[in-house]
Amino acid sequence: MQGTDAIFYIAILIMSIVIHEVSHGFMAEYFGDDTARNADRLTLNPIKHLDLFGSIILPAVLILSKAGFIFGWAKPVPYNPNNLRDRKWGTIAVASAGVLANFFIALVFGLIIRFSYGFTLPAGFYFITSAIVIVNLALGIFNLVPIPPLDGSKIFFSFLPERSSSFIQAYEQYSLILLLVFIVFFSDYLYPILSFLFHLITGLAL
Repeated sequence: MQGTDAIFYIAILIMSIVIHEVSHGFMAEYFGDDTARNADRLTLNPIKHLDLFGSIILPAVLILSKAGFIFGWAKPVPYNPNNLRDRKWGTIAVASAGVLANFFIALVFGLIIRFSYGFTLPAGFYFITSAIVIVNLALGIFNLVPIPPLDGSKIFFSFLPERSSSFIQAYEQYSLILLLVFIVFFSDYLYPILSFLFHLITGLAL
């Protein structure tokens, strides 16, 4: 990946993660929790959300090492589940909001690609729009994995009975190890899903 391309990918990744996190905050506010607003985190200003390692160092290392994929994260937008009008469904909605935001962005730009065939467009149009689709699909799919702190774990835990608290605590205790194992050994299994969705939305092969 060339230097200019890498810069575009990191910029797209950062803004996509910011939108993902802000969506959590707005959904929490909809369900009655204004923690994110009080913390001044309902903003698209990336400076408010950047995590030095997750937003800058990790993506840069992945690019320089030619890892073949770019991933990262921002500071989580805070919310208090005790303030939600409906704790169970509110938690599910808050956790799902970021994933749905990423899928929505991918869908919009994917349809732009699909319906732009035959038009004379500026150089780099398909690279930028395709990168937006790929990054947002990757974020949406990866965050559905049910391992803390990913959103999929919050959705998964919300459907467990109350007596499962000990299991959840044990699961969270080993979450970092489980996440690293998944990334190293199983993340490649997400690629066919990403490729299928990319082709479904854009009509192009990944």
